[in-house]
Amino acid sequence: MSDEQIDLSCPACSKPGRPKASEAEARMFELTNTAATLFLSKGYSKVSLEMIARAARVAVRTIYVKFGGKAGLFRAILLRGREHFFSSMEDLESSQRPIREVLLDVGQRIHELLASPAVINLHRMVIAEAHATPELAQAFFEGGPQQTRLMLTRYFERPDIRAQLRDDMPPNQLAVHLINCLTGDPLKRYLFGVEALSREESPSVEFAVDLFLRSVLR
Repeated sequence: MSDEQIDLSCPACSKPGRPKASEAEARMFELTNTAATLFLSKGYSKVSLEMIARAARVAVRTIYVKFGGKAGLFRAILLRGREHFFSSMEDLESSQRPIREVLLDVGQRIHELLASPAVINLHRMVIAEAHATPELAQAFFEGGPQQTRLMLTRYFERPDIRAQLRDDMPPNQLAVHLINCLTGDPLKRYLFGVEALSREESPSVEFAVDLFLRSVLR
């Protein structure tokens, strides 16, 4: 959700004709960055496609063609930001590390993500506008929380991982349980602006993962 901007006035970006792949990618990067900045600063419902197109110097039709509309653009912003954040993490579908090590890595990344000011503001915006704008809530879930659930569900579905876990807990419910163990209290404190717990008082990622594992391991 960075507000870094790309200068589209460079000679390479202003050549006539069909843009090269790198130029088209730069334009889409500029578009999503611009839209993310506007959404976070003004709120989803107060930002129109015309406003985004004007600021990003693209045609409104381009947004419809690439993303299907405002909700699709918002979803794409979340997917891009999440992909960037987790890009350095080992692929969970092939990782051979012990399950505890994998979940500690995932948990630490989730905590760092939730503590980001941009992500805190994003959650607050969605909560404030979700009732009046259901498409926003749906796009947020699909582009953010659902992706984490799917990532963890696929991990828990692996035969070697499944063999270590209780039979009576489906993989998708294991994913939800882990996320709840990791984020329950910290997320509420971030959203409500409550003073954070001290390091000694705050349950650590290690504590949350161990609590989860004690409840699901065979």
